Amino acid sequence: MNAALQINAQQIAHWNGCAGRGWVEAQESLDRMFEPFEKLLVEAVAARGAQRVLDIGCGTGSTTLAVARLLGGSGTAVGIDISEPMIALARARAEREAARPRFVCADAQTHAFEPGSFDMIVSRFGTMFFGDSVHAFENLRRAAASGAELKTITWRSPAENGFMTAAERAAAPFFPGMPARRPDEPGQFAFADRDRVHAILEKSGWSEIDIRPLDIECALPLPELMTYLSRLGPVGRMVQALDERTRTRVIEAVRGAFDPYVRGTQVRYTAACWMVGALA
Repeated sequence: MNAALQINAQQIAHWNGCAGRGWVEAQESLDRMFEPFEKLLVEAVAARGAQRVLDIGCGTGSTTLAVARLLGGSGTAVGIDISEPMIALARARAEREAARPRFVCADAQTHAFEPGSFDMIVSRFGTMFFGDSVHAFENLRRAAASGAELKTITWRSPAENGFMTAAERAAAPFFPGMPARRPDEPGQFAFADRDRVHAILEKSGWSEIDIRPLDIECALPLPELMTYLSRLGPVGRMVQALDERTRTRVIEAVRGAFDPYVRGTQVRYTAACWMVGALA
């Protein structure tokens, strides 16, 4: 198995294990917190007048569902993700919709899309996890019709996203062997380097590449913070293996790291991201 396929196998195991289950359990909270990004992508689809839309790394389906509502019966919305538990929830949610999108459980890096079958490809934090990003975006370009638009939102650097790294910093004394996040490996901050993202898209054949900083105020109800920090991210996954007493100590220590973000009954922070655009 080559390195890229090995990484993808690791990602598939990861998102079909505790990471995927955590997102399913926190689906409502995460959708509310990331709703501003969803709205931006839906607005982009509307502005483009796209009728065949692919959502990469669709997770539990919120953005795909929102695009399907926009298109109604006049277009098609397809969401793809490697996580079976998340796709199962997305399909269940689609059953309650008048305009039902289609959800595919597969790896977008290698999936055999019908060539030229989409006039827009979007993603809310779903494109940073490929084992071979150039190959993945080549595959997506083949799936795109001539002139189709790519619009994907990714995170900028860990240094600019203190909220997203607060749990790891607070939990470090409890997990001395916790691996540091590397900017060149699949993960939340894999596309932090603007030049690297531009090079990936250029090498994979996309044109008119446009990468702009995007700073969005996000909010989470304070009662939902404990679920967020105990189930999601590297720390949320690591505490699952601890005994109850130790897990409680770690979570209490981590909870204090979020005090600077508490505003009354809400947790508020600024998400530092890139809005990445390109044309096929």
